[in-house]
Amino acid sequence: MAHEMMVLALQLGVILLAAKFTGWFFASRLKQPKVLGELVAGMLIGPFLLGSIPLGSLGPLFPLVHGTIPVSPELYGIATLGSILLLFTSGLETDLPTFIRFSGKATVVGLGGVIVCFLLGAGITVIFHPDVHSFMDPEALFLGTLSTATSIGITARILSEIKKISTPEGVTILAAAVLDDVISIVVLSVVVGISLVSLNGGTVAWSGIGLAALKAVGFWVLCMVVGIFSAPYLTKGLKRFQSLGLLAEISFGIALILAGLSEMAGLAMIIGAYITGLSFSQTDVGPEINERVKGVSEYFVPVFFAVMGMMVDFAAIVPVLGFGMIFAVLAFVGKLLGCGFPALFVGFNLRGAFRIGAGMLPRGEVALIIAGIGLAAGAIGPDMFGVAVLTMLVASIAAPPILIFSFRGKPGYKKSLEEQDEADMVYIELEFPSERAAEYIRKSLAEAFRAEGFYLNSIEGSVRSWQIRKEELVFVMKRCEAKLEIAAKRQNESFVRLMMLDTLADFQEFVVGLKSMQSPDLMGANLMINMFAQEDKEKMNRSE
Repeated sequence: MAHEMMVLALQLGVILLAAKFTGWFFASRLKQPKVLGELVAGMLIGPFLLGSIPLGSLGPLFPLVHGTIPVSPELYGIATLGSILLLFTSGLETDLPTFIRFSGKATVVGLGGVIVCFLLGAGITVIFHPDVHSFMDPEALFLGTLSTATSIGITARILSEIKKISTPEGVTILAAAVLDDVISIVVLSVVVGISLVSLNGGTVAWSGIGLAALKAVGFWVLCMVVGIFSAPYLTKGLKRFQSLGLLAEISFGIALILAGLSEMAGLAMIIGAYITGLSFSQTDVGPEINERVKGVSEYFVPVFFAVMGMMVDFAAIVPVLGFGMIFAVLAFVGKLLGCGFPALFVGFNLRGAFRIGAGMLPRGEVALIIAGIGLAAGAIGPDMFGVAVLTMLVASIAAPPILIFSFRGKPGYKKSLEEQDEADMVYIELEFPSERAAEYIRKSLAEAFRAEGFYLNSIEGSVRSWQIRKEELVFVMKRCEAKLEIAAKRQNESFVRLMMLDTLADFQEFVVGLKSMQSPDLMGANLMINMFAQEDKEKMNRSE
């Protein structure tokens, strides 16, 4: 045990150094997403390249483990924890009202992608593979299922890096990717049943397959409904402990439990983690939880992507390079058309449809899991597993730059969310004689809101902005030079104006108090300040 833990510590240290430096190089020098550098780092140091080189008595640092996953269970466990953290924080960063608003559109997009990709993947196998003659052959069924999978982890990481998670395209991509994974697991259970019957003879147990599929979908829907409705009450009770750190730790514990229950229900663990994050995102402490959990995720998420890169077996790719490249390219086309084309009919323009198709391109751990199940069941051979590895490799390298490029330019939704909500919003503006005065009032107003139990979170952008939130009350405060603005819903206008008037009254009282101070100490302080100012001015004149 001590030796295994020593090796694990060495492995994690090497992975973190390689992933962080390579991610930095890709981001700062090549202008590519960090996730791509982390994947490449895993390929380089993994068991199929540098990791297989013996290091004296220690042996290879990353020895090849025979099976579907070529790394040790301990290392894969740490990587799984990284994926849970990634999807939990992605859920926290998602705007729940926007997610719900676009869930119907995401369902259309997800179903379109699954149907087109399955038919295209199975059809490619029948047309181009000499040993496959029917759609019902196990290899055609498994490769069709493989092409439906989407790596929500890669997509979520990129959308988070470019601050596009809560855009109409971002929430549609994430919702459709979650739905894709749910449908892929359901389709996989059906395909496994059919393949076992095809290989061993007998009849398909449709009742058992239908029950497993119903259990998976039912668990997903139940967790979404219960999580969204219970999270505000749960956080309200936990606030009594008056510790945001404790609240963040408990919420992540719930994410881990729900991730495990998702796996038990036949779904991927990352789906349970995302549902938990999405549920807490609607609460006023959601950004506070995210800020605390994200510090931990910075260490574990790169391990997840590096381990994904370690799964690329270059030797398995060579024998199937021709067919594998055809399959990988057409699987790309399947996602772009299958997800992008339906998006045109649910309110997105051509730019938005392309973004959604690009967001559904990445394939990672889910694709390998599907291929591994097919290999273990005897439905596919090592050559078709190599096709799966090549598809994951091509998607992992090509999809991130395409996704980032697609988000350049104008919005992709035909009617902006701001236009939809404009009628219900009011904007209260105050202009001050100087930036210093505006900043002073801004800080005083922030303290006044905090005293009333509100939480303030900075919003990144060209204009300094803050979200002010307490349960269902949400305001946005902006400061642009000497102007201060607060945006609020019309029914909350009087409360915001009262808070601003109280703050200005306190400021006026403070100024009057200063003017009335005539003590000798204050006069002496003013004389010293003037003297030092005069000395500084003389020094500047001499230097000139």
